[in-house]
Amino acid sequence: MMGSDERVEGVILAAGSSSRAGTFKPALLVGGRPMVERCIEGMRPVCSRIIVVGGHDFERLHSLVEGIAGVECVQNAAYRKGMFTSVKAGLSRVRGERCFILPVDIPLVPLRVFEALLSVSADIVVPSYRGRSGHPVCCSAAVIPRILSEPDDASLRDVIRAIGVRPVPVDAEEILLDVDTPEEYLRIQERHLRTGVDNAPGRNG
Repeated sequence: MMGSDERVEGVILAAGSSSRAGTFKPALLVGGRPMVERCIEGMRPVCSRIIVVGGHDFERLHSLVEGIAGVECVQNAAYRKGMFTSVKAGLSRVRGERCFILPVDIPLVPLRVFEALLSVSADIVVPSYRGRSGHPVCCSAAVIPRILSEPDDASLRDVIRAIGVRPVPVDAEEILLDVDTPEEYLRIQERHLRTGVDNAPGRNG
């Protein structure tokens, strides 16, 4: 297992109103812990610092991650304009040489996926499972200014395609498993029961 690298950071996108799911997704429990904690848990072995971007119900999100070592919660005041504003809010805080971008509703990405992406030298790397691209996106600091220069209503998918993406095949369906409906939430819970390992994020103090 790789140790956390000072040159690698993570951005978790957790600003949306979760209107389709009908509930506050960062707080949904997966194996007894909030989904946002599961995202942090997944990337923290390879990230020296994790930036959680909030917007809707920001105080609640902040309370979920407050005190977790190496985690910074930032507010995106423009979150109603779309997810790309949260991408920009997170990337604007990145100081490392590479970073991961992960939506909060994709909580079960295995460590081996993060390691596989870091093993490839390219400006933008994404995992793929059976030909379908998923999350997280791994990008180099060199392309962050380009991403930040795009308009707020841009699509991250379109922007990274324009820059150029290196796909990395992985044996991990979890890169595709998000939570937009109650049925998908149940599937996430069932998958965690089969594969989950509980390594709670350490809190300060």
